[in-house]
Amino acid sequence: MRNLEITQTITDRSSQVVESYLKDIAKVDLINVEEEVLLARKIKQGDKAAMERLVKANLRFVVSVAKKYQHQGLPLADLISEGNTGLIMAAHRFDESKGFKFISFAVWYIRQAIMDAISQQTRTVRLPDNHINMLTKMRKYESTLEQKLQRDPRAEELAESMQVPAYKVKDSVMHSGRTVSMDMPVGGEDSDFTLSDRLTDWEEADFCEIDTKSRSYYVEKLMSQLSQKERAVIELSFGLKGDYSLTPIDIALNFGISSERVRQLKNSGMSKLAELASRKMALFF
Repeated sequence: MRNLEITQTITDRSSQVVESYLKDIAKVDLINVEEEVLLARKIKQGDKAAMERLVKANLRFVVSVAKKYQHQGLPLADLISEGNTGLIMAAHRFDESKGFKFISFAVWYIRQAIMDAISQQTRTVRLPDNHINMLTKMRKYESTLEQKLQRDPRAEELAESMQVPAYKVKDSVMHSGRTVSMDMPVGGEDSDFTLSDRLTDWEEADFCEIDTKSRSYYVEKLMSQLSQKERAVIELSFGLKGDYSLTPIDIALNFGISSERVRQLKNSGMSKLAELASRKMALFF
């Protein structure tokens, strides 16, 4: 079994409750393998003090795991709480005679408890645990690629980085929608500014401008799913960059390819756009 490491990551500690909790558990002494074995044996005999000692000694690891599931609909405090539930369950079921470290055994229960909470408490329709794992992995790779490319990564780029088929990434995106409350805080868990406060005042809004921006936004989302050549050909064919539309011959001269190849790229790109738009798989949020 591979060694498990507690890794550092950027954490939103705006909540005073979480901050206080992190300070408290940092004061708890850790235990070695021999102590784990002794405590596990006492727990089997119904020793509640041993149970408390084993659990408290591993609370910091729960925080480390919980951090990896942030920004999926539950605040960090709730993720930690659910992870602690999994930790307690693991402590009840730990068999020291198997030769494993307790945390190597407990990590599965911690992750399972957190994923179940995310699935059940943040979505109208419950997602399978493997789907949540996929989304968690996708967000990690998406963030890395976005910093590297300085733009939103396309589904194909994300799939290549994750070493999974592109259809799995697109399928996960299509089914990852989440319902949110209009009273959800914006700008931090302690913020008084809610999502409803960001609604446009329609009496003053310029509807034409809003419609134009909305269309441009979704067109860009769709176009980002095409190959670089397909996108360039379609943009030049329809003048999407604000220029005049060009003929296949003009585009062919610009790229140094045949006009037939231009037509092929345009047709393949348009087919992809039609499919993506109909299946709503290109809107990568």
